Amino acid sequence: MYTGSCLCQAVKFEIHAELDPIQICHCSQCRKAQGSAFVTNIPVSKKDFSLLSGEDSLSFYESSPGKHRVFCKQCGSPIYSETKALPGVVRIRAGSLDGTLHTQPGFHIYYESKANWFDITDNLPKFSNVPERPKLAAEVE
Repeated sequence: MYTGSCLCQAVKFEIHAELDPIQICHCSQCRKAQGSAFVTNIPVSKKDFSLLSGEDSLSFYESSPGKHRVFCKQCGSPIYSETKALPGVVRIRAGSLDGTLHTQPGFHIYYESKANWFDITDNLPKFSNVPERPKLAAEVE
């Protein structure tokens, strides 16, 4: 089990599954939403995600049709995103998780959109868009 929260601790959640590889997204929307060179997402089945507190502190922004970016309206921390294209999945922001994670970055997406001021020096696979999504660990059971 993994736990996570927003910066002000109003929103707290648990994940009851092993974590899939971290997806590093460099698209311009993610960079704007995070205020950083990229975002680190971990796809999690909704059935394995439990909100413990702060439901009334959550708000969302529909950044493109069918895609909601969910954040704490108290402190502004991004928590997850969800899209109609991936029903039943939330993409948790890896930085919102507590403690040691038993996963690692798996690949970069929207590599061509990366910030020109940030150099990627790892050897992870780089994709121009989102590769076909493999099944989540929870879906393979």
